[in-house]
Amino acid sequence: MKLLEHQAKAQFRRAGIECPMGRVARSPEEAERACSELGPVVVKVQVPIGGRGKAGGVKVARSPEEARAVARELLAMEIRGYSVPAVLCEELLEIGQELYLGVTLDRDRRKLVVMLSFAGGMEIEEVAERTPERIAKLWPDPFSGPHPFEIRQLTLNALASARGAQVLTRAQLLSHLVPLVQRLYQLCQELDATLCEINPLVITKQGLVVAGDGKVEIDQNAEFRHHELARELGEDAAAASSGEDELEVEARRRQLTYVHLGGDIGVIGNGAGLVMNTLDLVKQQGGEPANFLDIGGGAKAEVVRNALEMVLLDPRVKGIFVNIFGGITRGDEVAKGLIEARDQLQITVPLVVRMTGTREEEGRLLLEAAGITPAVSAPAAARRVVEMVAEAGR
Repeated sequence: MKLLEHQAKAQFRRAGIECPMGRVARSPEEAERACSELGPVVVKVQVPIGGRGKAGGVKVARSPEEARAVARELLAMEIRGYSVPAVLCEELLEIGQELYLGVTLDRDRRKLVVMLSFAGGMEIEEVAERTPERIAKLWPDPFSGPHPFEIRQLTLNALASARGAQVLTRAQLLSHLVPLVQRLYQLCQELDATLCEINPLVITKQGLVVAGDGKVEIDQNAEFRHHELARELGEDAAAASSGEDELEVEARRRQLTYVHLGGDIGVIGNGAGLVMNTLDLVKQQGGEPANFLDIGGGAKAEVVRNALEMVLLDPRVKGIFVNIFGGITRGDEVAKGLIEARDQLQITVPLVVRMTGTREEEGRLLLEAAGITPAVSAPAAARRVVEMVAEAGR
C-alpha cells in the first residue's frame, strides 16, 4: 500500500517529524483558497510514484490566481498512467540545503537499513548509481533500534562525502538528526513499512529541518494490521490505486495471489514455485502465460472456482492450464471446484488439468466423469494447452 505524499506526511507529523504547512486541494478553487491562507505555495500532484517533479507535476504559485491556474493544469494531467485526483499546496520553503533520509528493508540482511546523504533531491537515484559512497548506511539492531551514537557516526560518515558549505554546524546537525532518525525508524516499524523516505529533507535558510517530501510504502502482507489507516485513507486510497492494473486490483479484492502478465494462456497452480515452473513450461512450448495465480495450500472448491473466474476476467485468455500438486490441497476438492466453475461460468476455452498427489485418483475420476480429461504430466499438459489454443485460433 503506497501512501500519497500528504498521507505520508500525516504519519510523519504523528511521529513528531516537522513538515511544511499544507492543504490538499481537489479543485482549482480549493488551491486558490489554500494559497490565500498560506501565501506562496508549491503545488504538487498526489500520485503514488516518484519523479513527479521531472514529469512536470510540481509547480510554484506565488498568488491565489496563479495557484488556481496551476491546479487546473495539474489536475488535468496523467503521469505514467496515473490520473491526478488531488494536489498538495504547501508553503514555499527557503531551501538552504537538501538531504536524503530513508529507512527501507534490506532483504539480503533481513533487517531495516537507514540511509543518509547530503546529496538529496531529484538526482538521488543518479547519486546512488554513480557515487554510492555519498550515501551513508546503518543497519540498526531491530529490537533496540538506532542508538544515538550510531546515528552520530552515520551523520559523520555522510558529512565526509558532503560537498559545499553546510547551513548548520556539525553540532546543530547532530541535535536535529539523532531524534529525527529515531522517529522515522520507529514509524517504519509501527507501520510494517518497507520504505519510509524523506527526499528532500530540507534545511531552510533559517536553520529549520523539515520533510520537504515524503514516501511511505506498507507491506501488502501486513495491511490487515492497519485497517484503521486504510479507512482513514478513504477516497484517496482508492485514488492511489487508480493507476494500478485493474485485474490485479480485483484479484486483491478477491484475496487471490495474482499477477497479470498479458499473454493468452491462463495459469493456475498451488504454490508459488509450482506456478513459476508452470509459466516456464508454457513458455518452453511456445505459449505466452496470461497470469500468475497461486491458490495456495488447502484450497477448497470455492477457491478454485473463484480463481477460474478471475482468470477469465482477462479478455485475452484463450486457454487455461491448471497445475495441482496435492499435499495439503486435495485433488477431489480441486476437481469439484473445476467442474462447478466450468458449469456455472460456462467456460468454452480449452481447459487442461494436471493433477498429482493427495486424492489424485479420486480427482481424476471426477474430471473424467465430467468430460474433462486430465493430463498425465506437467510438460504434456503445457504442450496440450498451447496446441489447443493454437488450433482454436486457426
